[in-house]
Order: sequence, then structure tokens, then C-alpha cells
Amino acid sequence: MTSRRSLLLLGGLSLMLAGCDRVKTLFESGPKFNAIDITGAQYARNFALVDAQGRERTMADFRGKIVVIFFGFTQCPDVCPTALGELAQVKQALGADGDKLQGVFITVDPERDTPEVMGAYVQAFDPSFVALRGSPEQTAAVAREFKVYYNKVPGKTPDSYTMDHSAGLYVFDAQGRVRLYARHGMGAQLLTQDIRSLLTSG
Repeated sequence: MTSRRSLLLLGGLSLMLAGCDRVKTLFESGPKFNAIDITGAQYARNFALVDAQGRERTMADFRGKIVVIFFGFTQCPDVCPTALGELAQVKQALGADGDKLQGVFITVDPERDTPEVMGAYVQAFDPSFVALRGSPEQTAAVAREFKVYYNKVPGKTPDSYTMDHSAGLYVFDAQGRVRLYARHGMGAQLLTQDIRSLLTSG
């Protein structure tokens, strides 16, 4: 009797472990990313800002493409040009799939970043990149939605101020869902790998 109970217990335990293995397999079957996977996040969901041509743009305008969003300002001396330059490298590295990548630059300095200034700025990195801006109130609202920090730092003159700001990249899949947060400095190669994974997995 004792032996029979032991066998039953062992059999039940084996089934439980097998079930755990199946669950583990389900969780591990998705793509592995170099950036932070934020799939399902209840933030960074949308925006409504104006591009350099004066048209209001939202995430829906870029449906069908992998969208990478970066917040910054055109007078940024290092972080912003580095991030946009790396994104341009990613687009080039994707080859024929480069057309499926959309770079979006959102200014945290609408006071100085006029549509003309922003349009010329992103064009210097890639002609397909889109620059967006809003009023100070709209900028604050979209920064809250994306959990982006920014702060005006006074300079020696009223116009010589700079902007402290978050420096990561938000990556959206072709269905317009936020998927990844890439910290500044991750590099073009690793970001390219992640975007290839999103293109493959959908």
C-alpha cells in the first residue's frame, strides 16, 4: 500500500514538473532582446505632435513600421547627435529592411526648436527621420506619458541655456505597441539585432 502511494505521488510530481517545463518553454519561446523588454507597459502609448511641415502626427501614422522614438533637443552637444547617428547606422545596417524602420525625434526644447530648425536637424542624419514638437504644455504631457525627464538649465545668457533630459530610445513594433527601452550607449549593432528580432517575430 505504501509503495503504491509512493508511486502515485511520484507520478503526480512528474506530471507537475512536466507542466512546469511546458510553462517555462512558453515563456522562453519569445525573442531575447539586448534592450529592456517593456512589452505590455501602460505608458509610452501614443502622442499627438506637429511635424516640421505643420501636420499633426500620432503613432497611427507609422503603423506597419518599427518606430524608434528619441527625446532631445537640437542644440544638444553630444547625447542627441550620438543617438540619432547610431539610429541612422541601424537603418543602413538593415539593408532592404531599412525602409521598415521609422526614426522619430521629439524635442524637449520647443522654445528654440522651431519646425524649420528641427526639420533641417533630423535630415542631416537621415531623410526619412521625422521631427516632432508641441507647445510647452503638450511637451510636458507627452514627457509624462513616456516617463521622460527633462529640465531647463540656465546659461550665462537667456538664450544659452541647455536641457537635461532622459537619453533612452523607445522601440515600437509594427502594430504600434511599445516593446523595448534601449539605454543610451547600447550601440548600433545591438539595437540592429533587436530590431531584426522584432521584424521577424512581428
